[in-house]
Amino acid sequence: MEFPSLTQALVSKSFEKIADICDELMLQVAADGINFQDEWPYTIHLLGHIYVNDINSARFLWKSIPVGIKESQPEVVAAWGIGQKLWTRDYAGVYESIRGFQWSQEAQDLVNAFSELYTKRMFQLLVSAYSTISVQDTALFLGMNEEDATYYVIQQGWNLDPASQMLTVKKQPNGIEQKLDPSKLQRLTEYVFHLEH
Repeated sequence: MEFPSLTQALVSKSFEKIADICDELMLQVAADGINFQDEWPYTIHLLGHIYVNDINSARFLWKSIPVGIKESQPEVVAAWGIGQKLWTRDYAGVYESIRGFQWSQEAQDLVNAFSELYTKRMFQLLVSAYSTISVQDTALFLGMNEEDATYYVIQQGWNLDPASQMLTVKKQPNGIEQKLDPSKLQRLTEYVFHLEH
């Protein structure tokens, strides 16, 4: 079964679109009455939801996958393994699930992109939650060995106390610059004017 829009999203590395494309295609194929279960790209579909951090949708998709597919396609089970670790907030387990399977060429780019994105999310979580954290815990959250994790965070401006093996977190500036959209300002002005009169 060919899905040109899905293939295009994968080739162009538009991974944030994968889940929506697969959801729409699945509804379309089901509405057309086509039996697609044996040919459906379940791995890519699951990974698409995982990539955009939509674990609920990934979980519901997993529950809808026929048992025969789960038994015959280990990559589908491996993709859900990542979802399970996310669901239970097993941060180190996410990385173990990613590295613990030999992904197909089709899934590899998506898994790699998710791994990078997940590391950035975990880094932001550490920045927001800690002022100091051990090298060991940092490595666990970032899915790296201690040396690589230390190097990674020092590049982000953190400081290491070699004696205690504690890292001091560099907080990000709070100010987020917002661009003023004249059309939004105009609508707001009209709305306030309407309320006042």
